[in-house]
Amino acid sequence: MRRYLAPLFLIGLGTSALAQIGLPQTGPVVGGGVVETIGGTVDRTLARTRDLDLTAPVRSVAQLARDRVQRIQRLVRANPERIELDDQGEPARRGIVLLLDTDAASLDAARKLGFTARTVDGLDELGIGAVELTAPSGMPLSRALQQLRGALPGKTLSADVLHFEGASAARASSGGAKVIGRPIGTAVGIIDGGVGPAVSVIEQTGFATGAPSPSDHGTAVAGLLRDAGVRSLYAADVYGRDPAGGGALAIARALNWLAGKKVRVVSMSLVGPRNPLLERALATLSGRGTVILAAVGNDGPSAPPAYPASYPAVLAITGVDGRNRALIEAGRALHLDYAAPGADIRALNAKGAARSVRGTSFAVPMAAARAAAAIDAGRPVRATLDAEARDLGRKGPDNQFGRGLLCGNCGR
Repeated sequence: MRRYLAPLFLIGLGTSALAQIGLPQTGPVVGGGVVETIGGTVDRTLARTRDLDLTAPVRSVAQLARDRVQRIQRLVRANPERIELDDQGEPARRGIVLLLDTDAASLDAARKLGFTARTVDGLDELGIGAVELTAPSGMPLSRALQQLRGALPGKTLSADVLHFEGASAARASSGGAKVIGRPIGTAVGIIDGGVGPAVSVIEQTGFATGAPSPSDHGTAVAGLLRDAGVRSLYAADVYGRDPAGGGALAIARALNWLAGKKVRVVSMSLVGPRNPLLERALATLSGRGTVILAAVGNDGPSAPPAYPASYPAVLAITGVDGRNRALIEAGRALHLDYAAPGADIRALNAKGAARSVRGTSFAVPMAAARAAAAIDAGRPVRATLDAEARDLGRKGPDNQFGRGLLCGNCGR
């Protein structure tokens, strides 16, 4: 590992971040969750439209950890009216606490503490009841959570934590990705940024301010699904033009919308901390037979476990390069299911131009296409993917490639 940060930089780093780079854990947690950082996309408000070169040399594991923390800090500083850190040091919507399974007594107790309550809509398909509690003016989110947990013991409370897209499109490249295999009719849902007009979708809707709004990342994911044969796409934009986009509630609402559309496969190329609302939504959808896949993130192998990839209901996907080597920046999950191409591939950006892309985000649509193809053929998804997967690394499942490589020729 390269030399550590200078002492001045260490001021303000939290326990989770310090643990990632092998330093003693002291002081409050800052940015403890997993946020994909390759190319600076965490700081969406500071570099939203920049043409980023993701084919540049990949940063070291220590640099990935430092970058993640710095970008979270910049995001919060740039948007203090919309974003603050929760009691775990995770970026979240300012002043908002989510309460599940509410009752009249709980609401009365919250109101006596000065909180206002608003019933959450858009979760009916999943059968989830939730309330947004807004903290009194001037009360930090960490304090709000502490007070509510004391007043409502046994209740499920959380901040509306933010999740982040992975890497964006990079420099121009010749040609586009080639279509692999026969057309796939099973519909796939995308929860990401907005999809540009270069990739046709059946329907697109937004779950954030200014959404749907075309993004390079969402368009690349949708284009890779199309190139892998999927013909029916539903796109949920959970970012729009909102610096506080990508919250757990927005994602849960997007899952609820896809449940109403009877989508059988969901592709999620985003990363954030664990959240009880999102965990319940995913478990409910998975229990109904929907296959959900998510990226392990790009914060490196020493990062905390990535969510939603780490939820039991989700297939965790990592990426490999053109020589089938694990991406050095690939994060980790509590389990790893499959690998797919995540580098040395091309995809469309929001304007329809072909770009080279890199990151575990772009492996997810490849694997999702294969899951959809299994459903198309009337075959069990897990068994079919296991049979298709090409074993890489040491024999059998491992923590670098999972149960093997899917869609090895996709995007190349």
